[in-house]
Amino acid sequence: MATHSLDRELEALAASARAELVREIDASGVWDTDPGWREVFEAVPRHLFVPYYYVGAADGYERRSGDDPDPWRREQWLRGAYEDAPLATLVRGDELVSSSSQPSLMAQMLTELEVEEGNTVLEIGAGSGYNAALLAHRLADDLVTTVDLDPEITESARQHLAAAGHHPAVVTGDGARGVPERAPFDRIIATCAPTTVPAAWPAQCRPGARILAPFATGLISLRVGSAGHAEGRFLRTPAYFVPLRGGTRVEPEALYLDGLPSRARGHELFRFLLALTQRSLDPYEAYVLWEREGRPARERFGITVSGDRSWAWLDDPEGPNRWPMP
Repeated sequence: MATHSLDRELEALAASARAELVREIDASGVWDTDPGWREVFEAVPRHLFVPYYYVGAADGYERRSGDDPDPWRREQWLRGAYEDAPLATLVRGDELVSSSSQPSLMAQMLTELEVEEGNTVLEIGAGSGYNAALLAHRLADDLVTTVDLDPEITESARQHLAAAGHHPAVVTGDGARGVPERAPFDRIIATCAPTTVPAAWPAQCRPGARILAPFATGLISLRVGSAGHAEGRFLRTPAYFVPLRGGTRVEPEALYLDGLPSRARGHELFRFLLALTQRSLDPYEAYVLWEREGRPARERFGITVSGDRSWAWLDDPEGPNRWPMP
C-alpha cells in the first residue's frame, strides 16, 4: 500500500488543520494533568494513517482518498482526516472491521494511561497505527507493541507507521492472549472492546501497571497489584469501540425491555448497567437496582480480575452488588 505525498498547498492545509484539531482538544482541558501529549498530537500527522477512509452514504459507505484525482475531493479527504471524529478505515461488506478513533477520546485515554518515561506499552487493536505512533513518539519505538488479529490491519498499520518514521513492534495475533514474548508491560491500552477482561493482560504486566480498556460502553481503568490480579473503576466518559476479535467470544444476549419504564429503556447509563451485568442480572432486576441506588453513574462501578475469575461491582468490590463476568 503506497502512502501518497501531498503537494505544497495540501501540506499547508494539513498543518493548519492539525493545529486547529490540537487547539480544539486543548480547549477541553483533557491535557491539564499531562501537557506532554499536546506536543505529540502536534507532531504526528493523522492523515498519514488514513490515506483513505469511509463515510456513511445512502447506499452504504463512500470512500474518500488522498489519491483521488479530483482536487476538491482530495481536500475534502484531508479536512476529514483532521476532524475530531472516528473514521472507518476497513469495511468488509456491511461490517465495520477497523477504525481510527476520535482524536479527543484518544487524547483522554492516553492521558488516563499515565505513561512514564521508560514504560513498555502494549496496545490491543492496531487500527490505523495512529495511536501506536502517538505512543512511540512520546516514549520510543522499542517500548511500544501493537497487536491485531487481522493481517491486513497489521500490514497497513506497519506501512503507515513507517511513512511517519516510526517502527514499533507490530504483531499479528490474538490480542486477548496479549504478546507474551514482549512482556512484561507497564501499561496496556485497548482500542477495541472485549466482552471480558482477558486473564492474560494482568498476567503479562508488572506490579503497579495500568490497564485501560473500553468495556460495556465505558472505559475501565485497572491497576495491577500482582501477577494475575487487577482492580479499578470506570471513568465517567462513555466510549463505543469495535469489538475485540479472537479469544473466547461471548455473544450478547437479546434484551427484552418492553416491561420497563421508557425513562429506563432510553437512559444511556441504564444501558451501560445492562451491558455490564449481562448474563448475570436480568433487565428487571437491573432496573430495580438502578432505581434503588439512585441511578448510579459509571464511576461508581468497577471490575476486579483475580486469576481466572473476574467480577463487576457497584461501589465496593466485596460489597453485596457484584456480578461474575464471563
